[in-house]
Amino acid sequence: MSVPTIVSPPLLVSVAVMTVMFSGLVSVAESAIGVNWGTISFHKLKPSTVVDLLKDNKIQKVKLFEADPLVLRALMGSGIQVMVGIPNEMLAALSSSPAAADLWVRQNVSAYVGKGGADIRFIAVGNEPFLTSYNGQFQSYVIPAMANLQQSLVRANLAGYIKLVVPCNADAYEGNVPSQGAFRSELTQIMTQLVSFLNSNGSPFVVNIYPFLSLYGNSEFPQDYAFFEGTTHPVIDGANTYTNAFDGNYDTLIAALSKMGYGQMPIVIGEVGWPTDGAVGANLTAAEVFNQGLIKHVLSNKGTPLRPAVPPMDVYLFSLLDEGAKSTLPGNFERHWGIFSFDGQAKYALDLGLGNKKLKNAKNVQYLPARWCIANPNRDLSEVANHMKLACNVADCTTLNYGGSCNAIGAKGNVSYAFNSYYQLQMQNEKSCNFDGLGMVTFLDPSVGDCRFLVGVTDTSASFRPYQRWVVGCILMLWQVWAFRV
Repeated sequence: MSVPTIVSPPLLVSVAVMTVMFSGLVSVAESAIGVNWGTISFHKLKPSTVVDLLKDNKIQKVKLFEADPLVLRALMGSGIQVMVGIPNEMLAALSSSPAAADLWVRQNVSAYVGKGGADIRFIAVGNEPFLTSYNGQFQSYVIPAMANLQQSLVRANLAGYIKLVVPCNADAYEGNVPSQGAFRSELTQIMTQLVSFLNSNGSPFVVNIYPFLSLYGNSEFPQDYAFFEGTTHPVIDGANTYTNAFDGNYDTLIAALSKMGYGQMPIVIGEVGWPTDGAVGANLTAAEVFNQGLIKHVLSNKGTPLRPAVPPMDVYLFSLLDEGAKSTLPGNFERHWGIFSFDGQAKYALDLGLGNKKLKNAKNVQYLPARWCIANPNRDLSEVANHMKLACNVADCTTLNYGGSCNAIGAKGNVSYAFNSYYQLQMQNEKSCNFDGLGMVTFLDPSVGDCRFLVGVTDTSASFRPYQRWVVGCILMLWQVWAFRV
């Protein structure tokens, strides 16, 4: 994710019925509320527990970043509509080999769909593959991969039901005001090919919009403009006035598409949300205000100045659960986007507009015993630095940093938090709380205010880590293609 130039990334907020137009052709489609379900976590809930969480909250659409077999099996028979993702690192193989595309579709789509199966509606070909920071690394693979996958869907008799999309970061387009929106000059050719492909196959344009990142990355960005409560710094664009970053960003995309002749293309918001920890401005109150404001705004059917009365086709909130093992390269907040904590407990009251007035917690979560590892109060902690470094290099200590919810618990509290994070990650192994005698186990919850000392869950999930999965998948795919050719 990166910070867009003008206006600033899952839950899918929908409007019951809306008009969707494909290059002048009008059709009626239902939209629904859904979420992004990421699985880069040290403490994973059972997929069946997460599916029950989705159903209890009446969430009918979910976006996955990879084809995790355990997740797809859990979704079978649930009635939840699925967008399944393909990691960027797999695009090269899929772009160069129709047989590889056939194999991917057979193993990750055909194997799960059908009566009583997973309701896969979209395949996301890559994730933000045109991101500026990638320096064009994946750019040339996208269209050939889509072409091969489309033919694979045709051969599998699934092309009429399952659509290909490419989630794009909002940095793919730019403009000083929304009406001047245009795709980055180096993307003009490939975006022309992409939107033509999407239009001819009845697919929407998927974009990730993150007002938080605009605020986080620019000290001069007006804070109130990131939300939906009104602003003292509106953006004036001719006859149109923008009072929030979401609408301004969205209409910048509309203008960019219009310049290519696709101003009526339906748009899905693939990711949008607000983190609750790990940075200044990332907190429970801000996340609740932003997400509730977003839902209310979209459900109002108001639309935007360039597309009045036509809200996005679907809006996926980022994210369902916190992912404590994600890279913190963009910022410590990366591990704290969930509307639920890692264990499926609601962080704040949120009305999704789906019938429940607030979020319902996950049920039957299996926790480790209620015990924690803390700094031994009877020991000299002057030599604790290396132990802290070890613990935080392995476990998640992002809440201890500036702006985090545990930033003010003091030096000894910091040590205890680090020790406990490591201890829980090691499934409360007795030796993991030793730290050369500096740690000790307690049965009294050391949590302080908003700083929560976690207790791990007993299910660590038998699935591979995401990185391992796509590496193994690529190797198997290429090997089977080679074997088939031989």
